Amino acid sequence: MEKYLISAVIWMAGYVMMAATPPIIVPGAIWPDNRGEHIQAHGGGLTQVGDTYYWFGEDRKQSNPRGRRYVSCYASTNLAQWTFRHQVVQLADPANLGRGWILERPKVFFHAPSRQFVMYAHIDNRTYKYARVAVFTCATVDGDYHYLNSFRPLGHESRDIGQFVDDDGLAYLIFEDRPFGFRIARLSTDYLNVDKEICLIPEHLEGGAIVHYDGLYYALGSALTGWDPNPNRYATAKTLAGPWSDFKEIAPPEKNTYGSQSSMLVKVTGTRATTVLFLGDIWKPNTQWDSRYLWMPLEIGAGKLTLPEPRDWTLDISTGESRIIK
Repeated sequence: MEKYLISAVIWMAGYVMMAATPPIIVPGAIWPDNRGEHIQAHGGGLTQVGDTYYWFGEDRKQSNPRGRRYVSCYASTNLAQWTFRHQVVQLADPANLGRGWILERPKVFFHAPSRQFVMYAHIDNRTYKYARVAVFTCATVDGDYHYLNSFRPLGHESRDIGQFVDDDGLAYLIFEDRPFGFRIARLSTDYLNVDKEICLIPEHLEGGAIVHYDGLYYALGSALTGWDPNPNRYATAKTLAGPWSDFKEIAPPEKNTYGSQSSMLVKVTGTRATTVLFLGDIWKPNTQWDSRYLWMPLEIGAGKLTLPEPRDWTLDISTGESRIIK
């Protein structure tokens, strides 16, 4: 009996170790949610509430009724296994934008004083001349978001947008303002507007993303090539206001960012390490519902940022350690 008890204890210990192993993330593959369906969170962003991450993005399912635009929300505590929570936006054309109108790149901020969640998104007509941000609010992170209005931030055109929350809690909108460049602007105290431009980076970039790491800000973006991938580039600065360094490629230029476009940079700080993640989209314009995701841990530090060649990898949320599987 004692031998069997010892064997059972060893088996249980092995089971716990296996259960504790971080799940594998496979860049570019179908990424199933808890229902076994490919995640529909294209052009998305992450918002962390407690120990849970919420992934918002464009829902491009073929089964969505025509005429409306959709944003879905997924939840995870390990950034690998995602549970579908809700289709949080199901919006009819709010401004008579016409057939083919656009709602893209939703980003959600948590406004702590009001306990309210505020979503920004790019809203446009099919010719991309409207060039505004749409603002939505919700009392819960995964509830129904209500459309408030749309506007051009500080009077500037806005197409692809990004979000950034600094280590001090201040929230910023990143937006592409053609033909001037890449703007970084601070949100108002209630998050419902944009109240101050911090910097105009005179580079023609979209898919803007920023991370603050080891005393430096890293700004990343994609060239203006539509659906086609290109060599994404980054610059660094000691403050968001700059001055910013020259832009450099994050990967060999002939790789075109391994077929992806930047969407967000996410910093995961654990008990042993801090990992910065590149979140990108692999667009399939003719089958948008099948567009994939390229998420990878970056090599970052001392003013250098490199996106490794995509391989399977794992992340331990508790320790902050990532591991690329050879």
